[in-house]
Amino acid sequence: MKHSIEGFSKLSKAEKVDWITKNHFTHPEEAKTLLASYWNKDVELQKRHDEFIENTLTNFYLPLGVAPNFIINGKGYTLPLVIEESSVVAAAGNAAKFWSQRGGFTAKVLSTEKVGQIHFFYKGSAASLSAFVSTHTAQWLENVREITGKMESRGGGIQSLTLVDKTADLPHYFQLHLTFTTVDAMGANFINSCLEHIAKSVETSVTNEPAILQAGGIEIVLCILSNYVPDCLVHAQVSCSVEDLGKQDQMEAIAFAEKMVQAVAIAKVEPYRAVTHNKGIMNGVDAIVIATGNDFRAIEAGVHAFASRSGHYTSLSEATINNGQFTMELTLPLAVGTVGGLTSLHPMVKWSLELLGNPNAEELMKIIAVAGLAQNFAALRSLVTSGIQKGHMKMHLLNILNQFGASEQQKESALHYFKTNTVSVQAVRLFLENYTA
Repeated sequence: MKHSIEGFSKLSKAEKVDWITKNHFTHPEEAKTLLASYWNKDVELQKRHDEFIENTLTNFYLPLGVAPNFIINGKGYTLPLVIEESSVVAAAGNAAKFWSQRGGFTAKVLSTEKVGQIHFFYKGSAASLSAFVSTHTAQWLENVREITGKMESRGGGIQSLTLVDKTADLPHYFQLHLTFTTVDAMGANFINSCLEHIAKSVETSVTNEPAILQAGGIEIVLCILSNYVPDCLVHAQVSCSVEDLGKQDQMEAIAFAEKMVQAVAIAKVEPYRAVTHNKGIMNGVDAIVIATGNDFRAIEAGVHAFASRSGHYTSLSEATINNGQFTMELTLPLAVGTVGGLTSLHPMVKWSLELLGNPNAEELMKIIAVAGLAQNFAALRSLVTSGIQKGHMKMHLLNILNQFGASEQQKESALHYFKTNTVSVQAVRLFLENYTA
């Protein structure tokens, strides 16, 4: 088998598929047929998908489900969720329905500041460098106005530019730390373009600064936005009287509320639990981020850095009981957009945004945070009452049946049988082995 090739990217799609299937698969024609079965029948739409990334062979579909009954700041929503994990959509819908009967969710954007940095090395006097930056900052910002002009007309742009001395952490390392607001765009391309343009202005300015040149000049290493956005924050909350929580799976309301608070308290102090606790929050967050064409990897990285900002990885959510009132709340750093990127290119992204009422970026931040809080409430509710597996495995039942190749008649019988019996892989296997029509 040949596993290396020159000029692969220059091959046609058919040639790429042919080479891949012949050189990596035992049954090339079966592998080729599978790839073709996931192509979109709409030729123009498939061409658009092919152009999203490089070396495209086919599409890899994930289910899109919806969770209705969300009330956010008094307005009703049905949320689009793109995820492959069983029970996530059901959990979101259950939490939405529960809280819709208790006033719904509230959410507010706390700040929308994003960050970009120019990283460089300089071996001279920090005082000379500081004077150099102060002298030229206004000119650098004026030079970049050809890029920032349109963003400024929409209310965004560069908010600040400061010199940061990082030499205590790494010899000779400094940075220009810039903050931005990007309105309804996520802003990655805008921020990176601004940084690279300013870096060129810095290099030009250095040529007229003898003090900087005598110290060897400035060596710019990289210019890049940061996905850590601790000042681009959204807060979501639910609250009701403890009595209004009602009895939960034979557990009295006060006992349920206390266990919910204890469960969050454990996640505040135990990193092993906090990671799984926060993963549950991200089930809801990522599912909406993907559905709306945003970058879930960037969101994940920033959120987990935020969870570690004290030096100790901890829960993203809080739960309290005060004066008979139960409250759960969540604060997340979210840099998302509703214009640019895939928002105008991917038909299902456009569909999802329309389903949400075509929100602006701040509205989308609120919706995403609420989805995370809903998932957190639903997961903890299961954990402190019946246990996480009871509901999860029932939702996973069809996947298990499909894994065993069950017929439609077997599926129908199994769904009826497991309404009152515990679901497990072994239990489903035994049911199918003993099945009689």
